Formats: sequence, structure tokens, C-alpha cells
Amino acid sequence: MAFRSKKSTEIQSRERNLADKRGRGASATVVGIKGAIRAYLLIHLQAVIFSLGQIRRSPASSLMTIAVIGIALALPSGLHLILKNIQDVSAGWDSASQVSLFLKKDLSDSTVKKLANRLREMREIEEVVEINPQRALQEFRQISDFGDALNTLQENPFPTVLIVEPASSHSAPAAVEALLLRLKIMSGVELAQLDMEWLQRWYALMEIIKRAVLVLAVLLSLAVLLIIGNTIRLAIQSRREEIEVQKLIGATDAFIRRPFIYSGIWHGLIGAFIAFILVNTAVWMLDDSVKQLSRLYGSDFSLHSMSLAITVLLLLMGILLGYLGARLSVGHHLRDIEPS
Repeated sequence: MAFRSKKSTEIQSRERNLADKRGRGASATVVGIKGAIRAYLLIHLQAVIFSLGQIRRSPASSLMTIAVIGIALALPSGLHLILKNIQDVSAGWDSASQVSLFLKKDLSDSTVKKLANRLREMREIEEVVEINPQRALQEFRQISDFGDALNTLQENPFPTVLIVEPASSHSAPAAVEALLLRLKIMSGVELAQLDMEWLQRWYALMEIIKRAVLVLAVLLSLAVLLIIGNTIRLAIQSRREEIEVQKLIGATDAFIRRPFIYSGIWHGLIGAFIAFILVNTAVWMLDDSVKQLSRLYGSDFSLHSMSLAITVLLLLMGILLGYLGARLSVGHHLRDIEPS
């Protein structure tokens, strides 16, 4: 029994030692991973600070480059903001699309009432206004100069008219046209008329402007890429000897490339921030004049500045363009530098 107890104690001691070694190994692995992450973040932080210092060392040229980037980004951003404000102004114009239903003259009043109630129950329709022949004749007499001629008529020539206003959820041109087709074939309807040609032209014009802004944004984004790429190329050429020395002592391409990429990101980010300032300054300068004009038309409309979502998108676009421009330029020109 004593022998078995001694053997069992030795086995337990070995298991504890093995567990302690495993625990120390796992701890060393965790410490190693944390150290690697800390070193990785420290290297990138040093590259960020170094690239910002390079911009500060040449403030005049850097400011000119960043200003050009800011103007290039401000143009499509400003046009997009103008387009959005125009869409806000015309948001209520869809309700002006009304369908006029000219009913057959032989319909009784009860039939007209049933047809009007049936239309009011449709979810595509917001309101139905009935204009009887007597009211139509009176209104025509007031707005025209044919009062004496109308007195000679033996009967009222005007039919009953139902003015149908589409619901806001079905006020788009395509939805209104579909509603018009349904109303034309209803029993008792002689003629269904919709005057929205001007609205269709307006939507077509807005679509053209949207595409023009998109094309301009793409072209100016390419211009920003070229500007940043050329700036990084000049920075690489000015530090050619330094890069050769770094390669001689064993520096990797990633280590050499990193400050230039962050420099491009700084250019894009600051340029996007300048674009934000330019666009909102322009809105602030124009807002009073727009308010005065809108008051003349009985409206309280005012220009909207850039929203938080658009601002964040602009800054992210600047960062992306800066990264891509620097990445492409460094990848192309860094390969041409080799220590002799």
C-alpha cells in the first residue's frame, strides 16, 4: 500500500509539473501575441507622426496641394448638396399631379356618388373632389369672357368632373400613369386626363443632373488620385538617397512604403476637410438670399448644409483616394530605387 501511495504521489507531481509547464507556455504565447500587436501599432503610430511631420516641414507646397484636393472634392460635393436642396423644394410637386375624370352625361347623381365613394376607398387615391355641371359652368363663366354666349345655350354643355388626387405613396410619375390607366376603363368615365408632362420633364432633367454630378465626381476623383500620386512621387525622389541607405541596411519595402502611404492619407483627409469647410461656407453665404427669395413665394425654405452622413462619407472618400493614390505611386516608383 505504501508503494502504491508513493507511486501515486509521483504521478500527481509529474502531472502538476506538466500542467505548470503548459500554463507557462500558454502565458508566454499570450504575452508574445500582445507584444507583437503592441509593436505593430507602435510602428504604424511612428509612421503616422513621421508623415505628418513631413507635411509640416514643407507647409507652403503641402498647403497648395491640399487646397487643390479640397477644391476638387468640393465641386461634386457642392453640386450634390445643391441637387438635394432642389429635390427638397420639389418634394411636394408630385401632389400637383391630378387626374380629371370627365363622366358620361347620362349618369344619375346616385351613380356619381357611388363612383366617387368607390374611388375614395382606393389606397392609391388621397382625395376626390366632385364638380357638378352647374359649378363647372359657373367657374367657366367667371374665368372667361363668354358669359353672353353661354346664356344663349339651351342646356349645360359641361359634364360632371371628378378631380382625383393621388396619395403621396403613389405620386411618382410611373405610379400616377398606372393609376390613370385603371381609371380610364372604369364604368361611367368618358375621358380621363392627366397633365403631368411638365413634371415628367422635370424628373428627366433631374436625372440628367444626377448623372452629370456622378460623372464629374468620378473625373475629379481621378484628378485627386493623380495629384496625390504626383506628390508622393516627388517625395520619393527627394528622399532617394535615404531610401537607398534604408535598403542597404535591410529595411523592407513595407517599412519604407508605410510613411508615404500615411502621407497620402493625410493629404486626402485634410483635403476632404477643406472641401467640407468650403461647401458649408458657400451654403452659409447663400442662405440669406435664398430665404428672401422663398419668402416672396410664401415659403419658409432655407438651404440645408451637409448632413453628418454625407460629411463622414466625404472624409472617408478623401482617406480612400489618398491611400490609393499613394499606394499606386509608391508601388511603381519604389521598385526603381535600388542601392548601387
